[in-house]
Amino acid sequence: MQHDKIIKYITDWLKIYAVNSKQNGYIIGISGGIDSALTSTLCAMTGLDVQVVSLPLRQRKNEYDRASKHIQRLCEKYSNVTSLDIDLTATFSQLETSLPKVTVDNKLAMANTRSRLRMTTLYALGQTYGLLVAGTGNKIEDFGVGFFTKYGDGGVDVSPIADLTKTQVRELAKHLGIHTEIIEAAPTDGLWDEDRTDEIQMGASYPELEWAMDFQGDENQINKREKEVLSIYRRLNQINQHKMVPIPVCLIPIEMI
Repeated sequence: MQHDKIIKYITDWLKIYAVNSKQNGYIIGISGGIDSALTSTLCAMTGLDVQVVSLPLRQRKNEYDRASKHIQRLCEKYSNVTSLDIDLTATFSQLETSLPKVTVDNKLAMANTRSRLRMTTLYALGQTYGLLVAGTGNKIEDFGVGFFTKYGDGGVDVSPIADLTKTQVRELAKHLGIHTEIIEAAPTDGLWDEDRTDEIQMGASYPELEWAMDFQGDENQINKREKEVLSIYRRLNQINQHKMVPIPVCLIPIEMI
């Protein structure tokens, strides 16, 4: 993997896209995870205006602390980076009082609502300062298993690391000197009150899912766990197609118009 060439390619791509879009730069939500840490670093390296935002919402302290450390380090290293810390807990709690109890009791619906509230906040700030929302999804999440919230963390203007697997994201993060604490942290979407890692939610690790995404061999030659992972990957890929394909448009036959 040609780390420096890939880094330059992505940062050049980001710079060109922002300039062509007549925007000042990028805004990124910082979660304390490796994907947002890498994305924000790459955006900072463009030299354009970059705003990094911590959006705690009943967030675990270790996640918030990792995000804060990364934000502080990024602001110290790059003069083009500014930061905001916006606690959305009270806003989310107020929304809960307005929704039907059956919705509030639906844990998945409310977890996704957290993500959509963060997206709404990033777009409000982005429009204010002329910044594009940079997505933090990697290749497995965005194009393999659809592990993101539709119109939540999936609601972005650009996806700079969406052609990199989680393993490649980790490699680039190490190369750029991102905090070891962030690199070694168990991946999590941070949308649940309890501790739910991505692996617990999906039933397989990122390296396993990367293997499944590329698998083209003979299924009769693989072991029991590999068959389980392949089944998990195919199931998630199928049920999340609605996130990964363009919005269906009902095209009216020309003779009807």
